[in-house]
Amino acid sequence: MRRLAALVLILLALPGAAMAGDLVLSLSKSRITITSSFAGESIVLFGVIEAGDAGDDGQPYDVVVTVRGPNESFVTWRKERRFGLWVNVDSRSFLAAPSYLAVLSNREPSLMAPADILRQEQAGFVNNRLLQRVGSDFADVVPEDPFRQAFLRVKQAQGLYIENAAGVEFLAPHVFRAAFPIPGTAPIGTYEVVVKTFAGGAPVSRGAVRLDVGKVDFEQAVATAAQDHPWFYGLVTAFGALAVGFVANVAFRRD
Repeated sequence: MRRLAALVLILLALPGAAMAGDLVLSLSKSRITITSSFAGESIVLFGVIEAGDAGDDGQPYDVVVTVRGPNESFVTWRKERRFGLWVNVDSRSFLAAPSYLAVLSNREPSLMAPADILRQEQAGFVNNRLLQRVGSDFADVVPEDPFRQAFLRVKQAQGLYIENAAGVEFLAPHVFRAAFPIPGTAPIGTYEVVVKTFAGGAPVSRGAVRLDVGKVDFEQAVATAAQDHPWFYGLVTAFGALAVGFVANVAFRRD
């Protein structure tokens, strides 16, 4: 028990530490700064589960870690071959979907609890809700929906959606770690890292910490200008391109 208390104190001293009920969580870094040379970084989450009633009966703990980036809207298109050409024939809009999603666990979530509990807790990759506009309605469709599957394939190919059923490692019965990558193409904003524990097929505790991903110096100034003054940013970019072309023409003309 003293060893567990010491680990709690050490984790609380780390950056990005938080204590929520029976969970103590800490990130190796609470902020990532993106520069022009940023190629990605790996963040490590450490957690301690304080012994409680759920652990007294000898049931082992299961952990699901879900990392969500800032919400964005996306459109997925379905193409068909018509008259020898591939054309867009249908689309589906995904509303307020996480721009980044990583789901890590110590084993397959389907083995941790009944399916209805996992859906309610959004524990597991397929159980994360992705709100779609279907005609005039808004709903989260079944996992086998072709538009949903296509959307997940695209995001996984971009390295922005990650699933790892062996991504949580127990260092001790109540101590775990999980590492997740932040790619160079990661959107800026606040990322929420949510940890849920299960024992005996039932949810036990929940905790969350935040990770800030932002740009600095010149990169941040450009990003802010593009977001706050899009028309001015577009004009400056266009005139800049014309100026570069004019200078190149003067410098390299042969007559």
